[in-house]
Amino acid sequence: MIDIKKRNIPFSPPHITEKEIDEVIKAMKSGWITTGPKTKEFESRIAEYVGVEKAVCLNSATAAMELTLRILGIGPGDEVITSAYTYTASASVIEHVGAKIVLIDTAPDSFEMDYSKLADAITENTKAIIAVDIAGKMCDYDKIFNIAERKKGLFKPKSELQWLFNRIVVMSDSAHAFGAERKGMKSGQVADFTCFSFHAVKNLTTAEGGAAVWQNDFERALDDEWLYKQYMLYSLHGQSKDALAKTQIGAWEYDIVYPAYKCNMTDIMASIGLVQLDRYEGLLERRREIIEMYDRALLPLGIHSLQHFGPDYSSSGHLYLVRIPDISEEKRNEIIIKMAEVGVACNVHYKPLPMFTAYKNLGFDIKNYPNAYKQYENEVTLPLHTLLSDEDVKYVVENFKKVLSDG
Repeated sequence: MIDIKKRNIPFSPPHITEKEIDEVIKAMKSGWITTGPKTKEFESRIAEYVGVEKAVCLNSATAAMELTLRILGIGPGDEVITSAYTYTASASVIEHVGAKIVLIDTAPDSFEMDYSKLADAITENTKAIIAVDIAGKMCDYDKIFNIAERKKGLFKPKSELQWLFNRIVVMSDSAHAFGAERKGMKSGQVADFTCFSFHAVKNLTTAEGGAAVWQNDFERALDDEWLYKQYMLYSLHGQSKDALAKTQIGAWEYDIVYPAYKCNMTDIMASIGLVQLDRYEGLLERRREIIEMYDRALLPLGIHSLQHFGPDYSSSGHLYLVRIPDISEEKRNEIIIKMAEVGVACNVHYKPLPMFTAYKNLGFDIKNYPNAYKQYENEVTLPLHTLLSDEDVKYVVENFKKVLSDG
């Protein structure tokens, strides 16, 4: 039964409590509001949560991905592969560093790239693969690494760091998947480099923000301290000391090692994140409950959804993606409008990159990505956030059923 009273259900508001607000006030009263002790504490907590040695906090996942490419020495003349079915940030960072974007179509009836086409896209210029953990579900990294190993003979390293890997580097755009797991490993422990987003709509937010982590092993023996310092240099103008280090007695002097960028996280942002991280396991559990409520109500109707949980994987439950069989793009758009009319904000994830002007201008054509278009044309993303009550979820479901039945 649909509630008589119309509800207003936003798509993905941040879940901020008095604890986050109090922590921000403390940071502001401390006199230290830019990168400082809270940011360093947040980095340590993220590394501990993920299960890696180091984490670096930045102002976005986009910055984390771009700086990773730059630290790897990837640039003009190189190629980087990513999915055609993603947000622009996964690909725009490749353009930023001057490398060539190579897009892969999705597999049939899948939101993940077609791994059978990945190997064929690799050339001697390929330096990295950016896999996309869409909606919070980790990709099949076993297949990606197997392909990278099979194509090892083509790899031509151009930097010392690339020599250490001696194969294509696998980077995870895990903007959606902080806290996700696959085969007993957390996101951040599997790909060579993993980049997280803490944007306002993400499961864990710092308002804006992101982080990069990397997994090390005895065979490769990456210098964690050196890598961390590279992120610090690249994110703060190439300055040899951050503001916190310069406050030490007699430590005002610094060097500019190279003209770099400005994309550091602040202590105000980190203060929000520290409280969110304290609450995170409960937030993940609530997302799982909502997903299971949606699944029980919608899957028997023949609606297809991305499966967030399985025997060997657990998603972070960031987005609830559904596909409605046998409808057109125009019909899908009508459904979203009708849902808005009853107070339910829905969305689409994602419009494939070749459909955008920027990527058309780079020579991409959606006709070459038919599976991605099929995923997009009948996809609707329902609200999924921890401010939803059970009654809100029922309201979404009942109205969605009604809109579909009304044709």
